[in-house]
Amino acid sequence: MLRSYEGGCHCGRVRFRIEVDLDETPIGECDCSICTKKGILHLPVARERLEILSGAEDLTTYTFNTGVAKHTFCRHCGMHPFYQPRSDPENYSVNARCLDDYDPETMKSRRLFEGRNWEEAFARRGAEWASTH
Repeated sequence: MLRSYEGGCHCGRVRFRIEVDLDETPIGECDCSICTKKGILHLPVARERLEILSGAEDLTTYTFNTGVAKHTFCRHCGMHPFYQPRSDPENYSVNARCLDDYDPETMKSRRLFEGRNWEEAFARRGAEWASTH
């Protein structure tokens, strides 16, 4: 069931609201260098289901490598509440740990995304999908 959650950065300047069905949307971890260092738990959210409530002007963006992923973070406290992932740049990945109602018992990672070797993993998943359809 679709439910509304609010969250924000550490200092509270950046606040957001999302709508997501946690039963249908698995929280995941990525093993790439930046996600590992940030400790982000990825919660995929459609663009139209994320609303920035305050602090848009306090966000800044970091990009690297291909520049497709837009790693947004609060320029005051450095927290990464959400970003636009390389794997789905039209939508967002919210850091589940930044939700006000984050519960480590019920909001556990249920999948691992191979970001360290993204190109190979993406090609392999495409080939697997093509062989089943």
